[in-house]
Amino acid sequence: MANRKEIDPDDPKMAFGLQLRQARDVRGWTQDELAARMGCSGTHVSAVETGRRSPTARFARSADRALGTGDKFQLMVHAINHRALLEGFPDYVRYEGRAVELRLYEIGIIPGLLQTPEYARVLADSAVQRGAITGEQADERVAFLAERQAALARPQPPMLFVVMDESCILRPVGGPAVMGAQLDYLIEFAEMPNSVLQVAPYEMGERRTFDLPVNILTLPDRSLACYAESQSQGHLDRESSSVMPMLTAYHQLQRESLSKAATVAKIRELRKAPREDRHP
Repeated sequence: MANRKEIDPDDPKMAFGLQLRQARDVRGWTQDELAARMGCSGTHVSAVETGRRSPTARFARSADRALGTGDKFQLMVHAINHRALLEGFPDYVRYEGRAVELRLYEIGIIPGLLQTPEYARVLADSAVQRGAITGEQADERVAFLAERQAALARPQPPMLFVVMDESCILRPVGGPAVMGAQLDYLIEFAEMPNSVLQVAPYEMGERRTFDLPVNILTLPDRSLACYAESQSQGHLDRESSSVMPMLTAYHQLQRESLSKAATVAKIRELRKAPREDRHP
């Protein structure tokens, strides 16, 4: 057998290559034979197997299709590409794409599923400037968000309930043009038939039921999943005994928040206000 480059299985990119090589070997295929089934070159397969080239989502889909491995390699690519995301978040996203109802609460920034591409790019670039992520990871983060948003644009879209702390619309991000377009999109979103948008005003005070962002999903079988995160960690919970109280708290939050009409009126008013008048 020809000499093979040693692969470090602790490196996610090289672990992908190792799994790909093993799956190919089990079937007795050469790199060129696998490449022919995937629609690429044997050189490309070789480069991915040895870690010289990063696998793309398209490459992973082709590999899964050719090898009959379900979504194994696609999930591995997600893990590679989104390693800058908080622990637990990629697992949450797998459920998010199947949910029939989503309930979101956010503090400080517009919820990701409602962000315009320009708003999302400003946040990602800011993380790069702080040294929190690399430029490549920033690109991956923006692309990943676009994938999440696209996954919800299906023939029977889920109901999307969104409560935003007032800080989300008062904090300027990216300058007047970016923030103005973002506020315009929120108004557009509020008019969609599968959406409910509410602002939790500062006046709510101690009646605010959450101190951290929370996402609650209703899945096709009507089971629930809850995802909550802090600055450094995310946690996905599917135990009904702990998720149900979160759902109750969400309903209480909705009760205290502005109505859809009042929310849209507030955003319209903010959209017209001079920038210096936007801070509480």
